Amino acid sequence: MKALFWIFLLLPLVLQAEQPVKIATFHADATPPLGSPLCNGGVKPATEIIQPLQAIGIVLVAPNQKPIVLCAVDWTGIGNDSNKAWRADLAKAAGTTPDRVAVHSLHQHDAPGCDFSTVKLLADYGLDELFSNSQHSRKVITSTSEALKKAMIHLRPVTHAGFGKAKVEKFASNRRLLGPDGKVLHVRFSKCANPEVRALPEGVIDPYVRLLSFWNDNKPLAILSYYATHPQSYYGKGGVNPDTVGIARQIRTKKIPEAVHIHFTGAGANVAAGKYNDGSKENRAILAERLASGIESAWKATRKTFLRPEHIEWRTKPVVLPLRDMYQNVSLMENILKDPRAGTSNRIRAARNVAWARRVKAKDPILLSCLRLGKESILHFPGELFVEYQIAAQKLRPNDFVAMAAYGDYAPGYIGDAISYTQGGYETGGVSRVGPEVEKVLMSALKELLK
Repeated sequence: MKALFWIFLLLPLVLQAEQPVKIATFHADATPPLGSPLCNGGVKPATEIIQPLQAIGIVLVAPNQKPIVLCAVDWTGIGNDSNKAWRADLAKAAGTTPDRVAVHSLHQHDAPGCDFSTVKLLADYGLDELFSNSQHSRKVITSTSEALKKAMIHLRPVTHAGFGKAKVEKFASNRRLLGPDGKVLHVRFSKCANPEVRALPEGVIDPYVRLLSFWNDNKPLAILSYYATHPQSYYGKGGVNPDTVGIARQIRTKKIPEAVHIHFTGAGANVAAGKYNDGSKENRAILAERLASGIESAWKATRKTFLRPEHIEWRTKPVVLPLRDMYQNVSLMENILKDPRAGTSNRIRAARNVAWARRVKAKDPILLSCLRLGKESILHFPGELFVEYQIAAQKLRPNDFVAMAAYGDYAPGYIGDAISYTQGGYETGGVSRVGPEVEKVLMSALKELLK
């Protein structure tokens, strides 16, 4: 009888110990209707759908923890109240809290932007629908959340996690090429028509694509890839498409159809394909094949490890980023927004600047997060982040797998390291909404998340 007593006493603990980690995958169509603004109103509106856009994600469920949701969207950016709305709706669908949800855009330019804070400011002047199709954006949030809610019924056990990395050849190159004085001499965007500038070295990049995979024994369930570069080949003609990263994702899906493939753009704000792309249309497929080839090599190099509930940890760090000096005068930016003579593009940019400045002054933080799987780390960071932050993160844990998804909350725009603000160039010369003090804030956060 005494033995039977102990069996009944310990049985709940035994059953609890045997509960596996589980995941579900979800996806929804994110393609805007024809006529919708693309790239925050910065390019020609949608005139045709070349390929549909998607929102794709996973939910990770471990015993005695609230679910974790990771979602990647084929949009230019999702910032401010839009990012909050995405995370709140997905959290509700998964039965978790918004701080355990990471939503990232891939930053294609033939795709919509989404920022409800800016839309609210523009609506008073009839400019909101020139910036984004916010009604459609809300529908996509709802449909993605509904897809996640349905996916929760079909959770599957996970026995292993896989980690791999490999070089991607002839895709990424640094956009900022410095002269002898340490200032930006050439800017090499996603396409570069100047053969002399294309011939210059790649510059500072992270050449590796990194893969995180989830398995049920020998069956892959989900494969997440991370690569730091702008995804554009050519853009701006009104043809909606997921560009190079979307094509690479499709290629890998055909190779391994039993797994869901999700791609995240890393810290590629100052990285693009300019060295290897003169703007020729055929280069879109060529660059996509190069990325897909790198992902395949990372897949072959993947090492699998047992994944147990105690290996999973979700860390967060809220930060208030420093406001750039030139955006401190909110009244001045509000006057530009109100002035019809300022031009539509300037008024839209002023609204985006006002939305961010008000947020910073209200000390409304951006949430950084890190998924820890044992010793391995996947970081989730905001804005158009310089690649130096991704490289710095990997140096903090040189013997472990460290991947980074940038383009989370898109509101800050470009985020350079401190020295970049003294070098000039497009990214930090005027369009970055944060000041050079941002490096100290983010490096401190990185060290805390990765310790």
